[in-house]
Amino acid sequence: MIDRDRFPIDEWRLVETQFSLDDVGVTETLFALGNGYLGLRGNSIEGRFALEQGTYINGFHETFPIRHAEQAYGFAEVGQTIINAPDAKVMRVYVDDEPLSLDVADVREYERVLDMRQGILRRNLLWVTPSGKHVRIEDERFVSFDEKHLAVLRLTVTVLDADAPVTVSSQLLNRQDGEGIYGGSPMASKQAGFDPRKTEKLSDRVLQPREYWQDGNRSALSYEVSESKMTLAVIADHLVDTANEYTSRQLVEPDIAKNVYRVRARAGVPTTITKLVSYHTSRGVPTGELLDRCRRTLDRAVETGIDALFAQQISWYADFWDRSDVRIGGHGDLQQATRWCLFQLAQAAARADGQGVPAKGVTGSGYSGHYFWDTEVYVLPFLAYTSPVWARNALRMRYLMLPAARKRAHQLNEAGALFPWRTINGEEASAYYAAGTAQYHINADVAFALAKYVRATGDEEFLAREGVDIAVDTARLWSTLGFWRSSDEASDGEHDSFHIHGVTGPDEYTTVVNDNLFTNVMARFNLRFAARTVRDLADTDPDAYAKMAERMNLDPSEPERWDKAAEAMHIPFSEALGIHPQDAVFLEREIWDLENTPPDQRPLLLHFHPLVIYRYQVLKQADVVLALFLQGNHFTDAEKLADFEYYDPLTTGDSTLSAVVQSILAAEVGYQDLALEYFRQAAFVDLGDLHHNAADGVHVASAGGVWTALVNGFGGMRDHFGLLTFDPRLPADWPELSYVLHWHGTRLDVTLTAHALTLRAGGEGATVAFAVRGVDYSVAPGETVRVVLHGQGPVRPGRPSIRQLEGSVREDGTLLSVSVPIVTAAIPVVGEEDDEPIKVGLDGGF
Repeated sequence: MIDRDRFPIDEWRLVETQFSLDDVGVTETLFALGNGYLGLRGNSIEGRFALEQGTYINGFHETFPIRHAEQAYGFAEVGQTIINAPDAKVMRVYVDDEPLSLDVADVREYERVLDMRQGILRRNLLWVTPSGKHVRIEDERFVSFDEKHLAVLRLTVTVLDADAPVTVSSQLLNRQDGEGIYGGSPMASKQAGFDPRKTEKLSDRVLQPREYWQDGNRSALSYEVSESKMTLAVIADHLVDTANEYTSRQLVEPDIAKNVYRVRARAGVPTTITKLVSYHTSRGVPTGELLDRCRRTLDRAVETGIDALFAQQISWYADFWDRSDVRIGGHGDLQQATRWCLFQLAQAAARADGQGVPAKGVTGSGYSGHYFWDTEVYVLPFLAYTSPVWARNALRMRYLMLPAARKRAHQLNEAGALFPWRTINGEEASAYYAAGTAQYHINADVAFALAKYVRATGDEEFLAREGVDIAVDTARLWSTLGFWRSSDEASDGEHDSFHIHGVTGPDEYTTVVNDNLFTNVMARFNLRFAARTVRDLADTDPDAYAKMAERMNLDPSEPERWDKAAEAMHIPFSEALGIHPQDAVFLEREIWDLENTPPDQRPLLLHFHPLVIYRYQVLKQADVVLALFLQGNHFTDAEKLADFEYYDPLTTGDSTLSAVVQSILAAEVGYQDLALEYFRQAAFVDLGDLHHNAADGVHVASAGGVWTALVNGFGGMRDHFGLLTFDPRLPADWPELSYVLHWHGTRLDVTLTAHALTLRAGGEGATVAFAVRGVDYSVAPGETVRVVLHGQGPVRPGRPSIRQLEGSVREDGTLLSVSVPIVTAAIPVVGEEDDEPIKVGLDGGF
């Protein structure tokens, strides 16, 4: 999957030994830097030859009216898309007035290194100019975590063997509106054409200039966004360190600022220019105020000193890895990929500070910078167990969205709140309701993440003060969205079952169905969690309960009604097939034969009309299987095996969210080789560009899922009912797996080998109770417990196949059939001498 001569295996670094324009969009993503607030794509300082010269700020967006071909009541009305913030990465180098341009330059040495241990991107190259002079160029950059509004870029130019005039043009560019004027047009994408995963393109001017100025080595630009009215300011400061003589010049216009340094470089004498850049944004604070904030950020940075800023960055990452690292013995490639994924989680979430975690973090414009339910299910567990403050901040984003979510629920004739499928500002931004708004399960996903956070941390204060509001309003939605259905045998006043109709589960290839298993199972959890939370609050903190009851207008009878609905929740099951149907009619459809679907017809969403896909048993991502993992304590081992063997062959893997869950369940039920195969797919989804869209930004949820696959899959950790348990499934050729958990403030170092699980508690915290394969243990602070293991669970060869399903009998006695919805038709073509028909697929492609 990866050219290891160009990208050698290094457990702590991503190294590129040769520059290439062929995959520049992918490498821009792979070498991107961010801190959760500010992100810089891995573009070269020359500012040329990029797919996307991107600088992104979490939550900084433009709005636009969604124009539906046919309007209906309740459709999403306002779209949102992330904005490309002014680009501060450009520091162009000229020697003898010859520009360094990597497409034509004679580069004798080249190395670019993303140091994941330190959070610093470095590049070192040796350039031989057309006149034969050897020039060493070293540049490095980082986005600070201690100062979330600060980026640091440092460039050193040394003419090794001659005197020469050197010019460095450091720039701020508004590429959002001035790409063609100042930076050249972006390179054509190899993925041109329809793709709903890409960002919306805005044709009108987005950033309206406000104040712009220069003061010595400082340059400033500021803007107001045309429709959203958000504001932004950026200031770049420059520190020059050289024994060479130099002069400087400046230029500033509304969309560009230049600080140009002309150096009389002597042979072997380096010139170092450090560029300190500060970005501040707001929902509407005047740009003058934001410029003042930028000044203060830069003043602190200068006072701290450049070397100290680098030291702070290295220290921050040392703490991160100490509490977050996962170590895989004997597999350098997997170790490198795992650390890259964990590194991306830090870059996406650490300083989001009450904003959401976008699907692409701050590494690209894919999915328009929107927040999805992916965060709660795939990212929050990692945050809760390693950096709880980050998890709390992410949950607060949902709490702050409650007013908009309540409005949306009311619009859809429901009580409580309905969180949007995709959003930046809290409003639903998906124009396709069938696969968007209909995903009501998002409410339960948010409640699930809240519960997991409280279980892991014991943060009852957050639950009592803000989290309980999320629990109550999400439960209220289920109580009105669902309905009771009684049978003739039901006694007066008794109900048989509680149903939820007209919803879409996580699988976007099946939409607007009745009794989706995932939705019902997660709604049941949501209802129970809300009822228990309200009752516990009444018992443990009557004052907090009284305040909550007043602000939420809580009817004391609501928790009992939630519990009754949860107990009566309809959970579909097919006695004939021995599995849980994905929904009420899923098994009535025919099976899509994925094993015989041509590779050039994948992913399905780019080659088939939704109506074609909706008629088949075929999945974009694991749906039932995800329920088996998240609510695994409600399913037997036999049910998990049967469900996995049925649904795994139907799952396309067109979603990057699928492989991690399939890996976890494959490991649990015994398909251990398959579990490792799925894990590798997840680990390399971006590094190997497996879905051919890594250029749009990092798949952050998949990166979070890699941690989950290691800890919950191979590590076998679960926390059902707030109890910490382990049932490991270590791959046969892994000598060791180790990771860190934080449970109610106690650090737990877990080491797994083929023969034992060792758990060591840190010196602070309380005694932790846990279980290993049904046997109870406890570990006190500073102690170590070693549990002998006999095997790694069941082992099943191969993988489930669609051929196993063909001919199975449904409940009504009919047989399941398997086919590929691609037909050929003879189409006469006038003028063809041999009268041979042209074959055409259902997608219309010749």
